Amino acid sequence: MSTVNGGISFWYAQEGVPAPREPLPGDTTADICIVGGGYTGLWTAYYLKKAVPFLNITVLEARFCGYGASGRNGGWLYNGIAGRDRYAKLHGHDAAVRLQQAMNDTVSEVIDIARDEHIDADIHQGGVLEIAYTPAQLTRLKNFHTVEITFGEKDRELYGARETADRIRVAGAVGSSWTPHGARLHPVKLVKGLAAAVEALGVTIHESTPVTEIRPKHAVTPYGTVRAPYVLRCTEGFTPSLANQRRTWLPMNSSMITTEPLPEDVWDTIGWEGRETLGDMAHAYMYAQRTADNRIALGGRGIPYRYGSRTDNDGSTQPATVEALRAILTRFFPQLAGVRIDHAWSGVLGVPRDWCATVTLDRSTGLGWAGGYVGSGVATTNLAARTLRDLIQQDSGQSGPTDLTALPWVNHKVRKWEPEPFRWLGVHTLYAAYRAADRRELAARSAETDRIATLADKISGRH
Repeated sequence: MSTVNGGISFWYAQEGVPAPREPLPGDTTADICIVGGGYTGLWTAYYLKKAVPFLNITVLEARFCGYGASGRNGGWLYNGIAGRDRYAKLHGHDAAVRLQQAMNDTVSEVIDIARDEHIDADIHQGGVLEIAYTPAQLTRLKNFHTVEITFGEKDRELYGARETADRIRVAGAVGSSWTPHGARLHPVKLVKGLAAAVEALGVTIHESTPVTEIRPKHAVTPYGTVRAPYVLRCTEGFTPSLANQRRTWLPMNSSMITTEPLPEDVWDTIGWEGRETLGDMAHAYMYAQRTADNRIALGGRGIPYRYGSRTDNDGSTQPATVEALRAILTRFFPQLAGVRIDHAWSGVLGVPRDWCATVTLDRSTGLGWAGGYVGSGVATTNLAARTLRDLIQQDSGQSGPTDLTALPWVNHKVRKWEPEPFRWLGVHTLYAAYRAADRRELAARSAETDRIATLADKISGRH
């Protein structure tokens, strides 16, 4: 059996592509128009409709709900949020602590809503385990662990090599950091269940309806225009396809593989009974989960960016990327050298120029947006949706300011990405530098972070 390459994602290969919903039949009106049928758009529709049941809400989706990152991601429901450290510098440490606490709470919020709405998304709350396997990674891990505690994660734990092996036996692991604020899930089961829950509340979803332009009170499509007092852009990595948005967020590419189901005797050698989501402290980092049917799903950067902010169609992945991901798999678990890779796929995530996730409502135009999650969107989308709900209720006079509308990521302004070819050259140079730094750290066995990576961080604006 050969590896399936593309076909959107392994998650859709398991679940099947949903039956298509009807496209927009023509010009219409709504109280709120949401552009994008991924997690951000669906969660936003869910919370708005729950708060104000009489609202007429229309969701417009270019392909089908979950076609983008929501149906292709690694299934990490965790408390990471892009830009927290920058928000601490801009707004003070206490503001960033409030943002982090909101993210910690969001993990439980998603789990609770999935249970209440009877969405079986293979959720298992085993936490997140970040691994170090070089001296330099261990230095970064310890620093990372200390910083997370200063942002309020008092329940985070630091492990040495032996304690790490008690949880999972990664070859050469010298330490790890674990937080309980994380869970593994099946991305497509969540997005399908959420779309069904939204429709059951009375929200209208039109699929196969690409929005070509968003302007105040208008969402323009080839089939007609939706007019609404509020138009919310929830398009993440596909934002550059909209008129005048090509340089707003960069569509960063990420790729994944899944193994065949592994037998129990193999799991006996690996451990991983807690089914934590698994990451590392490499600069070109990986992310993985043990799936409900006992596979390993593992991801990382392949070709990080396509010229002109282009996005893929079906998730096809270059053979070299598949082999690079397999190499990471066997670097972690050498006993899997001969394992079959059943599926490989890719997708894009949204990256702002300052690497900060944001939620915005422009009260003068009624235009709103949320995103730029930089790969941490499975949970962050939920917090963003609840924040958009509160901003709209505040703007319409239905409520006052809330704890969520006071978070430091609200109405944060980001400059645009550079024009081509500088955008393409910058991103490819950045990730070439990170890979080179990882190789040098592995060979040097030094406890210091490679200077190439430090310089790349400063130039890119990541830190």
